[in-house]
Amino acid sequence: MDFLRPAGWEEALAAKAEHPAAVPIAGGTDVMVEINFDHRRPEYLMDLNRVGDLYEWEVGEDSVRLGASVPYAQIMEHLRAELPGLALASHTVASPQIRNRGGVGGNLGTASPAGDAHPALLAAGAEVEVESVRGSRRIPIDAFYTGVKRNALAPDELIRAVHIKKADGPQQYSKVGTRNAMVIAVCAFGLALHPGTRTVRTGIGSAAPTPVRARTAEEFLNAALEEGGFWDNGKVITPSVAKRFADLCAAACNPIDDVRGTAGYRRHAVGVMARRTLTWTWESYRGAHRTTEGAA
Repeated sequence: MDFLRPAGWEEALAAKAEHPAAVPIAGGTDVMVEINFDHRRPEYLMDLNRVGDLYEWEVGEDSVRLGASVPYAQIMEHLRAELPGLALASHTVASPQIRNRGGVGGNLGTASPAGDAHPALLAAGAEVEVESVRGSRRIPIDAFYTGVKRNALAPDELIRAVHIKKADGPQQYSKVGTRNAMVIAVCAFGLALHPGTRTVRTGIGSAAPTPVRARTAEEFLNAALEEGGFWDNGKVITPSVAKRFADLCAAACNPIDDVRGTAGYRRHAVGVMARRTLTWTWESYRGAHRTTEGAA
């Protein structure tokens, strides 16, 4: 195994163009596990730790540009207000040591359906900024996952950043694991309310071959909230609407049985998390709605 160590981004792109099979490594929290267990033996390993701009983020007027290697600990500390769903997901990642090393770019590059960041990114409607010597492009998160541990990157492309709209409404994240720390998700669920567009987005992890959205559930809830005037009146969502939303989220899953959980349990747990996160986010929205009405 040869080791490539570019000093900057342009050098990294040149190295990737010359060696398309080179595996990028920054935090190493996914790649090194695969190498240590001999599940992967790449011909070239590309160390990106010297590429400083991968560790930077920029908060714009409407969105956050998050460098691919920004550690989860930094997201938790500095971007909780702008990216609440991703900050909550970051809290569930492994241990403090791994949260100080790992970043969203590694989750995206590995594209494991169990990656903790994926449900939050799907719910927020993120875009992945990728680049090669041929140029750069942005891939909508909905088009990024192409199969089990496969993504839409071309062989010569590297992930540079993730663009995520700043939250304009409550967001939530929930994860089921076999214990409370240092655990791969049995399943996970992210939910984001977008009052500006009067829409709801979801993200499901570890319950299908790829991270997925519960699109039918979203369409049902969007229609129910609009028809009932919920966005305007801030009323409590009826139990029947919450249950139907949960059932549709569970139906969006295509899980497997494995050592962490059965397919039936995963499907059931996603439904429970969907109902709970909907309750939590809507209560937060109602609280903000009442505050706004009182101020008016």
